[in-house]
Parts: sequence; C-alpha cells; structure tokens
Amino acid sequence: MSMDTSLPGSQLKPVDQEAQDKAGRRKGGWITVPFIAGSMLGLGMAINGTSSNMLVYVLKEYNVNSISAVNTNNNVLGSLNLVPVVGAIISDSYFGCFPVIVAGTAVNVLAFILFILTAAMPSLRPPPYAAPFTACQHGTPGQLAVLYGAVCLLAIGTGGTRFNIATMGAEQFDTVQEQESFFNWYFVFLGTSYLLGSTVIVYLQDSVSWVVGFSVCLAATMVSLVFLLLGARYYIMPKPKGSPYTELARVVVAATRKALVDVDSAPGRVQYYVGDGAVVDADSDGAPSKRLRQSVCCFYIVELQKEPQFDMHNCIF
Repeated sequence: MSMDTSLPGSQLKPVDQEAQDKAGRRKGGWITVPFIAGSMLGLGMAINGTSSNMLVYVLKEYNVNSISAVNTNNNVLGSLNLVPVVGAIISDSYFGCFPVIVAGTAVNVLAFILFILTAAMPSLRPPPYAAPFTACQHGTPGQLAVLYGAVCLLAIGTGGTRFNIATMGAEQFDTVQEQESFFNWYFVFLGTSYLLGSTVIVYLQDSVSWVVGFSVCLAATMVSLVFLLLGARYYIMPKPKGSPYTELARVVVAATRKALVDVDSAPGRVQYYVGDGAVVDADSDGAPSKRLRQSVCCFYIVELQKEPQFDMHNCIF
C-alpha cells in the first residue's frame, strides 16, 4: 500500500522549514497592548505621584523656604517635560524605542531607590524643625546632592519613557484605524495612571509615610519593567530612521541656498527630488504644482554644468 504524496496534506515539512515559519510569525498587533499598558500604568502612577508631591516633600523634610521650594518644583516639572524631547531624538536617531524605554525604566528604579534612602535615613536630610524651641536647619550640600541626584535620575528616566511608549505602541499596528484606536486606549491608561498617582501615591506619602509612598513607586516601576520585558518577543522593533529635527534643519539650509533660484526661467531640464532617491520632471504628476514651486525651491535640483545635467550631490536631500 503506497501513499499518494501528490496530496497537499501528505507532504511533511522539514524541521528547518517549521523553524522558519515560527520565526516569521507576525509580531505586533493587539497582543502587545496589555504589556505596554501595564508598563505605562506603573510608570505614570509613580512618576506623576512623585512629581505632584515634590513641593511638599522639599518643604516638610528639607526645611526649604517657600521661594526655593517653588523654584525646585518648577525645575523638576520643567525637566520632566523637556528631557523627553531629547529621549525621543535619541530613540529615533540611534537606538529605537524599546532599548531607550528599558534604559529609562531602569534609571527610574535607581531614582526611587535614592528617594527611599532620603526618606528612610535621617543622615540624608536635616532634622525636623520644631519651632520655637530649635533653630531651623537646612539641608547640607551633601544631603541636597543626594536629593537632586534622585530628581535628575527621575528626569532622565522619564525622558526615555514618556514619549517613546506611545511611539512604540503605534509601531505595533499597520493601519491608521488601528493606530487611532490604540491612541484612544493610550490616553485612557495615561489618564488613569495620572489619577492613581495624584490620589493613591500622594495619600500614602502624606498620610502614611514618605518611605511607604516611595516604596510603592519603586514597586510600580519594577512591575512596569517586568511587563515591558515580558512582551519583548511580541514587539515590532523598527530600525532607527533618523531624527526629524535633522531633516527640518536640512530643509532650512536647502531653502536658504536656493532662495534666489528662478525655477520658471531655469535653462534645460527642470527636475525635483521627492525623497528616497526618486527624481521627477517638472511636468510629471509627482512634481510640485506651479503655485508651490517657489515655496519648495529646496527640492529643486540646481544645474551645475552648462549641459542639461543635474547633480544629485548638489541637492540637500
């Protein structure tokens, strides 16, 4: 009795073919959302809770006057909003989102360890002020160095996570509709994390103890790191594409160099560079319209020789 090997189901795949099928299995999609959401919830709760209550911590525990405390709080909030721009540029230009997020989360873990030490060790903060029986003692340079070191680590860690989590989540989807749906859920989880940070974390720090509050922040950050790493095998991780700020600067330079070029009276053949090494003629469908040609002169390829030849190296793009 012989088996008909011509049937589709009668042929067995070799072992290496099965391994290739498993390796080529599609990544990304909604399976990555629980890991990203879990990571975002823990990070948002810890960072927002700590930053929201930083003014109170500095006033109560370090005997700082009101003006200095407000300045410190403003510096903290400004850093938490400025450093993520740098983190996004580094992610886009060099490493990609996932490594930067992992590094930022690890730095946040170190930041909360320092915060716990400042709250748990009396030697790292000045003695409490008991007016009018004792003189008010401010923090020593060493004590303030540890505090500001924790704040700097928190800002650096936030720089690696805040914007990049949203970008990495959007990269897991192919269609615009799925990306829009993801961003809807992203802002739901982001608002929830901020709500938990502003209520639960602040309550623990003010009503229970600063050590307990910072410890919960540390635990939430470590759980976020675990969630992030557990989903690593499902993530789509595109290669870095370069910073958009670099491209914007190149547009400005190109437009400045070619500001005096008269496109309409240019001799010879007029061509435009449209990206990805593609060049189109002025009368083709992909060329800029007549109304826009003067405003997009940076795309115009300047003729360097008398003959109608165009040098791609002279085009800034």
